[in-house]
Amino acid sequence: MNAIETVGLTKYYDKLCAVDHLTLSVNNEIFALLGPNGSGKTTSVLMLTTLLRPTEGSAAICGHDVVREGEAVRKSISYVPQDMAVDIKLTGRENVLLFARLYGIKNPKDKTDEVLAIMELSDRADDLIRTYSGGMRRRLELAQALVHEPEVLFLDEPTIGLDVAARKKIWEHIRMLRKNGMTIFVTTHYMDEADQFCDRVGIISRGAIAALDTPAALKAQLEKDVITVRVSGTPGPVDIPGVHLVGRLDDEITFAADNGREAMPLLTRALEAQGVKVTSLSMREPTLDDVFLHAVGTAEEPGHFDFQQFRTMLRRRK
Repeated sequence: MNAIETVGLTKYYDKLCAVDHLTLSVNNEIFALLGPNGSGKTTSVLMLTTLLRPTEGSAAICGHDVVREGEAVRKSISYVPQDMAVDIKLTGRENVLLFARLYGIKNPKDKTDEVLAIMELSDRADDLIRTYSGGMRRRLELAQALVHEPEVLFLDEPTIGLDVAARKKIWEHIRMLRKNGMTIFVTTHYMDEADQFCDRVGIISRGAIAALDTPAALKAQLEKDVITVRVSGTPGPVDIPGVHLVGRLDDEITFAADNGREAMPLLTRALEAQGVKVTSLSMREPTLDDVFLHAVGTAEEPGHFDFQQFRTMLRRRK
């Protein structure tokens, strides 16, 4: 039995498809769901955590159906949203103790001390949250999420807004949880983190999976050198055998080439023949960013479902 299993999971809002027949199996791993804004990441997580009802298909967490057995699902999971979920008027200990009591934990004080120690917050446990750094607050949220010993942990952008040192510390703790047998499902915009720390990644575009595998396997699928060209001007299509466009962002164009060293001078001549000035040219091995651009392109999802915008619209109607 997989910790997370979805078959044809779909969510419509009237005629607008937010998630399109998502089929996934996730178990005993750190799994990252990547995608541009509006691609269906948040909607997928909200369905898996029982906060949104699917339109079609099915999803199960630890064998429990997210629609029919919502209470059992919620007992099996923890969800740490992107927005801060701690009370700054309380101490760290009081925040975690509140969660322990809400979950009906036996010996809540002992369990609070245990999870605070795991997150390396024991020495600051009795300080008010307003004195915590961003990284400490995120670790406190993880401590809150661990009090009932969930089998599956959902993390929405766990390191967004944190400095490099704080991001590294958060991932050390996430990897420790994975080593102890927890299944972890994350969404992130940091491709380097997904590449370095996640066992598998799924790239979602327009509600559907566009690529799914380990970071190493996805990069290997490109099987090409990556050439980055900075230009002044707007080039048209480039027709060079063994070279194809990966994506463009501002004045930087990325190509994949069977033989990068041979392709670089050919690209330069082809672009300059169009009246486009090449300001720099470099070659490297593929990264997960290249895989992402290849799978979904460079633009955010146009006209696709934005849950935050939808929630704002509902508030205005009340």
